[in-house]
Amino acid sequence: MNELEKEFQRYLFVEKQASPHTLETYARALRMFREWMGECFSDWESCQPDHFRRWLLEGLKEQKSSATLRLRFSALRSFYGFLLQKGYSVVNPMGELSMPKKQDSLPVILTIDQMLELLELPYRVPVPASSPQWLPYRDAAILELFYSCGLRLSELVSLNVHDVSFSRKVLKVTGKGRKQRILPVGDPALVALDTYIGMAGLGGHSPLFVSRLGKRLSGRSIEMLLDKYVRASSLPFSISPHKLRHTFATHMLEAGADLRSVQELLGHASLSTTQIYTHVTRSRLVEAYKKAHPRA
Repeated sequence: MNELEKEFQRYLFVEKQASPHTLETYARALRMFREWMGECFSDWESCQPDHFRRWLLEGLKEQKSSATLRLRFSALRSFYGFLLQKGYSVVNPMGELSMPKKQDSLPVILTIDQMLELLELPYRVPVPASSPQWLPYRDAAILELFYSCGLRLSELVSLNVHDVSFSRKVLKVTGKGRKQRILPVGDPALVALDTYIGMAGLGGHSPLFVSRLGKRLSGRSIEMLLDKYVRASSLPFSISPHKLRHTFATHMLEAGADLRSVQELLGHASLSTTQIYTHVTRSRLVEAYKKAHPRA
């Protein structure tokens, strides 16, 4: 990472209050372009529009998804916008670049029965005798909280014990841009959390979810945890924390929640981001109609 990239990272963190995930994603995109350029790369100011067109074309030939390509070039556009704003450059080679159209793919979600099966698995899957007794209860609390609150992975990882109010039945969450929101928590999730915290002996300032060594659980560890339970389930597809977030939002709307409330719960800045779930519920309604109606 050269000095301009480091300065860009500081700008994102301090001025834009970007999340660690965004910082990592943007840094990776810049690094990938530099590595693709190889010895042809001298500095960012010398890059030409044709360089970026060729990199985009190569990504299309490799059949990278439009979402992946748009994310890469969004990072590069933001970087050059920063260079212009701070006076490090007078030219933006990204200005004339056209991006592939965004694909309107619907998110994959679990049915209620699939979700209930997943929530029960921590209590059923055998654990090694050397594991602490609280381990299945921690895993159960993680799954319950994902489904109860629709959290992002980064939000769940950053939680501390004192962020949970058992008396008020709410959770304080720090989301994108370090914006905080207060979320209601369902009784099953609160019971799972209370059991796990008590068994693990966690104090108020402790990370909420910890490893066997008492360290804050990483996002990668939680993804591996989900993979383990999916392998032990009847689910026909893999599960990510974001799919659990999609499931939460869709089940809320199907049960009658209004779109604005779901927007607030998810922490979306724009209602248009939340509207994807109305398409999901509509498509599921059509599917149910076709299966059930004799003259569909």
